[in-house]
Amino acid sequence: MEEGYKVALNVYDLSNGLAKQFSTAFLGKPIEAVWHTGIEVYGIEYYFSGGIQQSPTGTTPFGTPLRVVDLGMTHIPKDIFEDYLTDIAPRYTAETYSILRHNCNNFSNEVAQFLLGVSIPEYILNLPNEVMSSPMAPLILPMIQQLESTLKSGGVPQGPQFRPDAQVKSQGHNPSTNTDHNNTEKVQREEKQTKPPVSDPLGDARNKVQQEIMKEFTAIMASGTIRASEAAALATRRVMQKHGNLDVHT
Repeated sequence: MEEGYKVALNVYDLSNGLAKQFSTAFLGKPIEAVWHTGIEVYGIEYYFSGGIQQSPTGTTPFGTPLRVVDLGMTHIPKDIFEDYLTDIAPRYTAETYSILRHNCNNFSNEVAQFLLGVSIPEYILNLPNEVMSSPMAPLILPMIQQLESTLKSGGVPQGPQFRPDAQVKSQGHNPSTNTDHNNTEKVQREEKQTKPPVSDPLGDARNKVQQEIMKEFTAIMASGTIRASEAAALATRRVMQKHGNLDVHT
């Protein structure tokens, strides 16, 4: 009888828990994670990140999987499988990578279909549509583009370890920026005093986050040291970390 090989889908969260914590308040809908996946077979994990990559099981730069999905047993020999990877490699390069249309999960799905004739879970494949169907999608698009750049280069995002303070040293030395910042706070305090009670606590939290992100973005851009897309991503991360212990559901 031909030897069989176990095939598993290793599932990771690129946001390191931030998506689950903030998505409802920020996007208006719950997002469990920012999914990254790889196919584990023959004692190796294969994944798409700056090209088709492979690492011995348990040694990828993405750490420990959030979950492991057993896809079944394949009878395709390793050499045949790796010939197949060579054939599809031109379609999976840093240049062809798109976090919304052609990403690691699309690669895992194609490989699973080759090995077993099955697809990976729909909730993973549908994540880009879930995010981009949110009315907040235009605001977070710069952050998505920043994440895409990181993954195209084969890097791994490090959200919780992000330390932005050293990157925006000059913003505190710009008098006009500080004046604008104080004026903005004054206007917001006045608006808050005259605003009637809101009936949607999640909407209120979402508005608060949006306002804080725009304030951070303005201050960072005033330093003139980074691009707009990077400033938007940095502002978003700073605000998310600032509220790391805030329960927006209460």
